[in-house]
Amino acid sequence: MPLMKIDMLKGRPEAEIKRILDISYAVMLKAFNAPVGDRYQIVTQHEPYEMQILDTGLGFERTDKVLIFSLVTRPRTTEQKQVFYANLVQELHDKLGLRREDVMINLSVNTDEDWSFGNGEAQFLTGKL
Repeated sequence: MPLMKIDMLKGRPEAEIKRILDISYAVMLKAFNAPVGDRYQIVTQHEPYEMQILDTGLGFERTDKVLIFSLVTRPRTTEQKQVFYANLVQELHDKLGLRREDVMINLSVNTDEDWSFGNGEAQFLTGKL
């Protein structure tokens, strides 16, 4: 039963937000082998001054299209988490043209393997952080 919260800056068209929701839901279903209908998604839109998403020293340049995905979920394997990170970033890039650097993902319970700061990688696990 993942609860997916997506934070973004205000200004995206409704159709684009719906596509982000549909893409992220489909990727989650496959990566976590969740049942169809297990869909709990919340979008929060912010003024530009309300979000400061820096690069944590990885050299990313964020744009006004940055997305923050926070999921509360059952424990997942490291492989499931990495597949989710990579596939979500790839699908958003392929279907909406979003930059890989503009997608940040967090899974809770919060441990090192629950974070991706961009590019669909788990930088704590790869040794980049």
